[in-house]
Amino acid sequence: QVQLVESGGGLVQPGGSLRLSCAASGSIFSTYAMGWYRQAPGKQRDLVAHISRVGTTNYADSVKGRFTIPRDNAKNTVYLQMNSLKPEDTAVYYCNAHPSNMDWGSGYWGQGTQVTVSS
Repeated sequence: QVQLVESGGGLVQPGGSLRLSCAASGSIFSTYAMGWYRQAPGKQRDLVAHISRVGTTNYADSVKGRFTIPRDNAKNTVYLQMNSLKPEDTAVYYCNAHPSNMDWGSGYWGQGTQVTVSS
């Protein structure tokens, strides 16, 4: 069982930055792949960024060059560094952890953290 707790959301102006954190319980964090997803009102939950257990990253086209997803296995934490934020980045952001041999988006989810980009 893995428990995920997100933090770092809030209100930011367009062009600003935020860093989300996702802290995971358990001692097997380093064996899990991690992902950040987001869901805007009335829309489906979509992948934002993904990092494998060995550090390979993938990003949605809409955030490439603006967001990064570093992980710190010593702290059992994955981050989402968001720069040059746009109003269309407004959503609830969710952290996901899945065993490497399972599909992206399977496994465990956090409770979500709200990000609002507005002037």
